[in-house]
Amino acid sequence: MGTENISGKAAKAYSSARENQHVRRLIEDEELRASLIAAAMAGRKAFHRIQSNRSSAVESVTQDKRVKRELQSAAASLREAAERIKEPPKKKRHTFRNLFAVGLLTGGLVLVFSESARKSLLDAIFGAEEEFVYTSTTSPEAAQTNGTPVAE
Repeated sequence: MGTENISGKAAKAYSSARENQHVRRLIEDEELRASLIAAAMAGRKAFHRIQSNRSSAVESVTQDKRVKRELQSAAASLREAAERIKEPPKKKRHTFRNLFAVGLLTGGLVLVFSESARKSLLDAIFGAEEEFVYTSTTSPEAAQTNGTPVAE
């Protein structure tokens, strides 16, 4: 049992403590530590009050208002600490995807129900439609000279 064995165990304990998410939270989160300290202090006060009472522990817990108050305070602090030590729910980052889907759906509905929007989109994609005016290359006088009567 040399110092190498002890230092190896200490290094292993240190690395496993660093990897533990709860230990890391305890080190980093000041409010968590404050909640745990408040719970310990309230529990200690209740314990000393129970010990100092001449009645039994059960009677102290059930009848002494100060003991009840300290135990309730300790329980509330522990509940708060438990909530803080839980891993916070991961926020889903689908806001861009959802916004894109809503935009696509809205655009599709506008195109389905609005004829002017469809025309504007087609004009933007394929260019504006040209008005087509048909003019005959033959005139009515030319048609009569060919021997074909013109219907009027």
